[in-house]
Amino acid sequence: MTTASLLTGFLDALKPLRPRAVWAHGSLAGGDYQEGRSDLDLIAVLPAPVDLGTARRLVVLHRRLRKEPLAAKLHCSYLTPATLGDPDRSHLTWAHGRVTRRPVTPVTRRELHDFGRVLHGEPPAGLLPPVPDGQLAGFVVRDQRSFWRPAVGKARLWRQDVWVDLGLLTFARATVTLRDGRLISKREALAELPALGAPAEVVEDIARRRYDAPAPAPVTADWLARRAGLTRAYLGPAIDALVTTYG
Repeated sequence: MTTASLLTGFLDALKPLRPRAVWAHGSLAGGDYQEGRSDLDLIAVLPAPVDLGTARRLVVLHRRLRKEPLAAKLHCSYLTPATLGDPDRSHLTWAHGRVTRRPVTPVTRRELHDFGRVLHGEPPAGLLPPVPDGQLAGFVVRDQRSFWRPAVGKARLWRQDVWVDLGLLTFARATVTLRDGRLISKREALAELPALGAPAEVVEDIARRRYDAPAPAPVTADWLARRAGLTRAYLGPAIDALVTTYG
């Protein structure tokens, strides 16, 4: 199953709920999407409140899709016109094979306005309130200070690829947003990291795993420990300096 056919099947399955809009953000919208590696980050705007019955229908929909090869990477948050305006409000979300609730952050909202991809219905500008620059910058600083900085202290996390990749790439994206007032892709963030002083070995490791074809073979426990140490030693002071400058 290709990304296009998965999205077609997903949109067809949503039709009975009469969505007003379905949008893509993240790599699929920003031009950095790689089939089989990248997540499919979606937002669906439903016409009525998401009550228990609707939630159950959505769970059934996603469970029916999850046997497909790419479906595990499809994540979708479900909003309504009445709940679009509050960036702190949590919304029913299918992600990583389960139902959760999470907000649609100012970063995601700005992505939707700047380069969101309309898969169905109305464009973001017609439904989603704009994101002021101050709101975007404030969220980015809080995310670095309150989420990523404490996470640096949890050594066990940083042996995992996902923490190394997102920790460094999110920091680079945050730096560019605060410095230049613009959003960049993960690929662009990777290119920024050397100039920001990130450890070259780790940047090269991320590039190989994310962009080489085929992906490199698994590595040793010694390298995972070394990579974790290099990443944490860099990110802690780097985040502190960023928050001090822009907080």
